[in-house]
Amino acid sequence: MTTPPVARTDPQTITQLGRVRIDEYGWMKDENWQAVLRDPSVLRADIAAHLRAENAYTAAILAPTESLQATIAAEMKARIREDDTYPALPHGPWRYYMRYAAGAQHPIHARHPEGRPEAETILLDVDRMAKEHEYFAVATATHSPDHLLFAHAEDNQGSEVYRVVISDIARGTPVGPAIENCSGNFAFSSDARHLFWTWRDAHGRPTKIFRRRIGTDEDVLVYEETDPGFFIGVEASRSGRWIVISASNQDTSESWLIPGGNPEAAAACVEPRRTGVLYSLSHWGDRFAILTNTDGAVDFKLMEAPDTTPGRAHWRDLVPHLPGRYITDCMAFSGHLVWRERRDANTALVVRRVDGTEHVLSSDEDAYVLSFSGSFEYDTRELRYVYQSPTTPRQWYAYDMDSRTRHLLKTQEVPSGHDPRDYRCWRLTATALDGTQVPITVLGRHGTPIDGSAPLLLYGYGSYGHAIEPTFSTGVFSLVDRGWFYAIAHVRGGSEKGWNWFLGGRGRNKPNSFTDFIACAEHLIADGFTGAGRIVTDGRSAGGMVMGAIANMRPDLFAGIVAVVPFVDELNTMSDTSLPLTPPEWPEWGNPLEDEAAYDLIASYAAYEQVAPRPYPAILAIGGLSDPRVTYWEPAKWIARLRAHTTSSRPLLLRINMEAGHGGASGRFDALKEAALIQAFAIWAVDTTDHTRTE
Repeated sequence: MTTPPVARTDPQTITQLGRVRIDEYGWMKDENWQAVLRDPSVLRADIAAHLRAENAYTAAILAPTESLQATIAAEMKARIREDDTYPALPHGPWRYYMRYAAGAQHPIHARHPEGRPEAETILLDVDRMAKEHEYFAVATATHSPDHLLFAHAEDNQGSEVYRVVISDIARGTPVGPAIENCSGNFAFSSDARHLFWTWRDAHGRPTKIFRRRIGTDEDVLVYEETDPGFFIGVEASRSGRWIVISASNQDTSESWLIPGGNPEAAAACVEPRRTGVLYSLSHWGDRFAILTNTDGAVDFKLMEAPDTTPGRAHWRDLVPHLPGRYITDCMAFSGHLVWRERRDANTALVVRRVDGTEHVLSSDEDAYVLSFSGSFEYDTRELRYVYQSPTTPRQWYAYDMDSRTRHLLKTQEVPSGHDPRDYRCWRLTATALDGTQVPITVLGRHGTPIDGSAPLLLYGYGSYGHAIEPTFSTGVFSLVDRGWFYAIAHVRGGSEKGWNWFLGGRGRNKPNSFTDFIACAEHLIADGFTGAGRIVTDGRSAGGMVMGAIANMRPDLFAGIVAVVPFVDELNTMSDTSLPLTPPEWPEWGNPLEDEAAYDLIASYAAYEQVAPRPYPAILAIGGLSDPRVTYWEPAKWIARLRAHTTSSRPLLLRINMEAGHGGASGRFDALKEAALIQAFAIWAVDTTDHTRTE
């Protein structure tokens, strides 16, 4: 099928705040989309036929790359150790860990007694369970404090509507009925007799916290969120002394406490929500360490308050605010508090003893990542962390916080071979339109020419304060080893340079994310890492918003654009209150239902709204039929409108995964096929652009 599908037009006139827009492809949204999320087979027949036709067209256009896709997928698989085991985490007499059997798509959760690794108990064999489903994913999976129970949240549609199953470890049998319509978030009580879990409503929003007596189907409502713009969750403090309920949107939060020793007690609010104030709690000894932006601490600070009186009136500075030092999270131990901070797109860990002495763990590489790797134990001197960089595989360490000595537990193995000395990482800086300095991380192989001739894959995100960190990724080496550069544009909207970096690409400042990305592309061209028309871009979810915007703003710069589960129908989505994420997203983009300025701003950059006659580059849009975050019709409508307006002959491709949601394929090897497709598309896009230019 080498002729693209022509989507029918059925113009719908939408009048909103005195403004009128036409949506000729609105019919692609199934009226019963909530049912489709739970059962994709009920998708309306005409929509299903159109999506299948789009998939067939994409497969036909990229058929010449099938051999390359297979080769790249095999390369990626060869870089993964199939029978891998992650370092075990101690908890009392047990060591808990996750491992993969050779050839398995999904992990096994297991444990063994201290000092007896041969005496393994399998807690959950996800790979065995997944064989019964087209899609299968496990979110939270953990054991009870008394080590007798194991609970997990499973999703077999990709819709992120989970069921929680509690099992007796000794017997390997379920304890009581499963919990349905869960967000995947839950926590055991300290006595292991109750499970606190988060319920999702018909719109897919987490709105209630229930307490279930384990072994029964008796659920007691503990907390209900009435604001549709807030997300909620529940967790147990690491000390085990508190159950913490959190409610938040992107700029406001609130926490509620239940004593761990009295799980049936009513939840008590720590400090009522106040617009613009964020805070989170870590229980530490007889107090709480509070990570917050209160009192103008834009990049956050740590405060403390007695656990008997944790309200705002009792908060006192523990680690003062320092502009440019963004404290991202913290972890409490009985004798230590550890926090993670980010400056200029790199991270460090700071260890503080109860006596107030501090020391820092960092690196001298140009770009790197330090992160926590988990811990079940509270009364310990051992910190587990991971170090990695674009050239350095992950290294897991056990660190003694008193003696300041570390023990290497594991280095990520690359079976096909990897020598960091063969590669180089650069940290560059582009100048944005307003003069702001935007970091760029670049990975390349020594010897790749820096004369404008190399192709380059440029990744970007820029939303929600989520930083794209310079991690080690085995997948990118299939491009890098073929003479490509791989780059990350750390655009505003993330938090690579602090919380102000997020605010600088949010709401009315959102266009900065797009112009920053373009500035990064132009800087890479000026520095000789690539040339105009030799860049392929990659953005996912909210990063797809960037891809849609730059396609409209500067199509001349790019050979191809990859947009995975892309948020590209921003104005219609933010005007549809039935969708799961619409009210929670208004603080991020604005509310076009009530705010004329927000409507006009979103309309000015929304990818779907701004499609016009232009010579668009080749575009590959990938969506998931059961995606509750970015619905399948967003990329489908976008590609249809692009195809009707483009003035170039470059293909505009849509691929909808009919058995998955926002995260794509759930199996680790199945996911490589999509990654290989994207890289093969990138190579094909550059090669065909070069061929067109020489004709």
